[in-house]
Amino acid sequence: MTGWRRLTSPRPYALLASVAAGALLMSGCGALPGVPGGSREPVTVMTWAPDTTAVGSVNMAGMTAMAQTYARWVNDKGGIGGHELRVLTCNDQDTAAGASKCARRAADEDVAAVVGSYSRYGRAVLAPLEAAGIPYIGGYGASADEFTSYLSYPVNGGQPALVAGNGEQLAANCSRVSLVRPDTLVGDTLPGLLDTGLSGGGRPASYDISTTEEATSYETEASRALRQAGDGCVTAVLGKGTETFFDSFRRLEPQDSEVRISSVLGSVGQGLVDRTGGADSPFEGALVTGWYPESGDARWNEMRGVIREYAFGDDRIDPTDAGVQTTWIAYTALEAVVEAMDRPDITAGGISVSLNRGTEVDTGGLTPVLRWRFQDMIGTTAYGRIVNARVTFQVVRDGRLTAEKKGFVDVTEALLNSRSRG
Repeated sequence: MTGWRRLTSPRPYALLASVAAGALLMSGCGALPGVPGGSREPVTVMTWAPDTTAVGSVNMAGMTAMAQTYARWVNDKGGIGGHELRVLTCNDQDTAAGASKCARRAADEDVAAVVGSYSRYGRAVLAPLEAAGIPYIGGYGASADEFTSYLSYPVNGGQPALVAGNGEQLAANCSRVSLVRPDTLVGDTLPGLLDTGLSGGGRPASYDISTTEEATSYETEASRALRQAGDGCVTAVLGKGTETFFDSFRRLEPQDSEVRISSVLGSVGQGLVDRTGGADSPFEGALVTGWYPESGDARWNEMRGVIREYAFGDDRIDPTDAGVQTTWIAYTALEAVVEAMDRPDITAGGISVSLNRGTEVDTGGLTPVLRWRFQDMIGTTAYGRIVNARVTFQVVRDGRLTAEKKGFVDVTEALLNSRSRG
């Protein structure tokens, strides 16, 4: 009888009632108030970028640092839709082997997405991701494969949009244009993109000068570019070699020259202008085509605030850098899709389905509202995954990249026409 009395005492029923109430709270709200993540499973993602000091290599360490900073910030405010955000990082070493290793690690770790990353070796990273069904959200746009893979969700139009936009920007400022670009397969596509933008403004095709990306001097190319441009413009799209080219160019340029120089974001940015003298920089007056509003725009204020409070003085993060900015936008997209899914567990397949069905991403005006439905894509063979073909026209004034033209410029037609011209 004693055992029976214990079973019927009020305390076990009180305990069961408490447990039941807790279960109802967890199922109704998804997470206990004030507990980061609560009952919801953490969301694990990866961000990779080259972080290397090899001569001529690309260093984009600010992207992985920004990803970690975003995670600290979002977890401090309760996570993403009640999920703790866990960020894995990987150094792709700016090599195909390093990039492939990062992608295989992402598959081994069963991440829900790769977010805000940079690699010049698109096939090396996207093939393993496709095999594992892992979406690639907001890559930098450094490889053509990012605009063709069915699991890629780019937030900008990559270099194709920049170069096509640069043609439109130069058409309004230059009677003739010399283009200096890499002698590579990707470089071979740039004259057609630039010339389409130029022709839309009634300007003749550019004078095309191909060269290596990693030369220590470009005197020969600079001399040719200066001679062919006349009193027009010289634009160079050489990545890290752009600074070296314009150093050679300025040494040859006559004092009374009225030639204007130009480039695209990624080849020229605020960091380069600051490093080469600010208002006294040789880039003063340069025309630059970018993806996003200029770095001083108020729309970047939230990102800047997060960096100040949560980066802990990490000097790898430059808020004016296009890679850092792209990572911020990519994680904004991740946050939007996870919140829209509103599930206790977030999977790679679930993210892809949500994006394919039209989850909208509002980036606070840093881009147009983003969606990746089939009808949102520009639909060409080469750039099939681009949903944001808008660029910004900027100019260096008093040592700062500022808006030359307000708002975005849509270069969708230029991209379509460029491909049709073959």
